[in-house]
Amino acid sequence: MPGTLQRCEHCGGELPVVHRSDRRYCSNSHRVLAARARKVEREAAVVVEQQARIPAELTSRPRWVRHKDKVPMRTDGRFASVKDPSSWSDYRTVAASSTGDGVGFVLTAGDGIVVVDLDHAVEGGRVLPWAQAIVDQLPPTYMERGRSGTGLHLWFRGAVPHGRRIRRGELAFEVYSDGRYMIVGDRVPGTPLSLAVLPDAAGLIASL
Repeated sequence: MPGTLQRCEHCGGELPVVHRSDRRYCSNSHRVLAARARKVEREAAVVVEQQARIPAELTSRPRWVRHKDKVPMRTDGRFASVKDPSSWSDYRTVAASSTGDGVGFVLTAGDGIVVVDLDHAVEGGRVLPWAQAIVDQLPPTYMERGRSGTGLHLWFRGAVPHGRRIRRGELAFEVYSDGRYMIVGDRVPGTPLSLAVLPDAAGLIASL
């Protein structure tokens, strides 16, 4: 019997005169194309939603890579390098890719972005006292959980001449602004969606 839907949802063309009442497409190929289009729309929506949780100061720069087992990768599955800009991509391309386990941002000296990486700073969902003391001494800024769920990344505008690893008892953190890529995790709720300026970053870090 003729169905109630008379036009293909993909192309708008007429359906066969005789068709099932639940038929939506004029051909199987158009059904497949429509399914692909819906998938693309869903993936684009996910990218937009993810981008809303990361500062534009980062997503606007073509410094993005994928990663697997902490190794930076291109969207096509080849290895990426922090020294080779041709192996990086824009945020939308990287976020839409299914290669590897997630996304990362490459730090380069010219960008003036510093990341303070606090290792093993979170336990049982709470920031440990030594880590909280460091956070409290720094300007409020975009902060995220590391992929492990136990580390914290604090992102700033600034620069340090050389990356540093500092360990004093239970305190352990790293500071980088060049020649490194950072795996980007989940934003800590309530933290700014922007990067604070860290004047004299090297001096301030040394005083912590």
